[in-house]
Amino acid sequence: MKVNEIFFSLQGEGKYIGMPQVFIRTAGCNFRCSWCDTWYSRAYGEEMNVKEILDEIGKYNVKSVCITGGEPMLHLDDLKKLVRELKNKGYFILLETNGSLYDKYIFNKVDCVSMDIKPPSSGERSNEILIKKLKEKDQIKIVIADDTDYEYAKKIAKKSRISIILQPKGGIKIKELTDRVLKDRLNVRVLPQLHKIINIK
Repeated sequence: MKVNEIFFSLQGEGKYIGMPQVFIRTAGCNFRCSWCDTWYSRAYGEEMNVKEILDEIGKYNVKSVCITGGEPMLHLDDLKKLVRELKNKGYFILLETNGSLYDKYIFNKVDCVSMDIKPPSSGERSNEILIKKLKEKDQIKIVIADDTDYEYAKKIAKKSRISIILQPKGGIKIKELTDRVLKDRLNVRVLPQLHKIINIK
């Protein structure tokens, strides 16, 4: 598996916000979102086998892992092996994916699939059919950059039974988005990006 970086931090997004986790960031992505903040992961990385990854994350002595990217699902065979070994060792696994690729084993095995559904401002499009593959344990995140994104998120919220988190582009200024959600009585959660507020990775 080509890994861009492994580091220890707090989860900055979604329903597990604030949780200390070890992050495994894979290299490579099949999307080119206009406001991507991890562009460096698209090309840069080094090959690591499962044992090397497990040895590295074991140094932190934390049993909670976030597999992120790039797009981890591009490394499907290695990802399956990694997830299997992580579960065997008792790890909590949060998988972040862009909603373009699916695997039944992975989606069932991890503790939470965090699907970042891409709104119009991203310049990309997730496969909305995959929303139906999500379970109650999972979550949907949508970045809101403008009115078009918000209207798109409203449509997703009205037809989804999965927890939906809206976060403003840039992750910090949430007052306007909060006001709109309250006015429309949307069944979503509005959250900032904690790591950007406190300036950590």
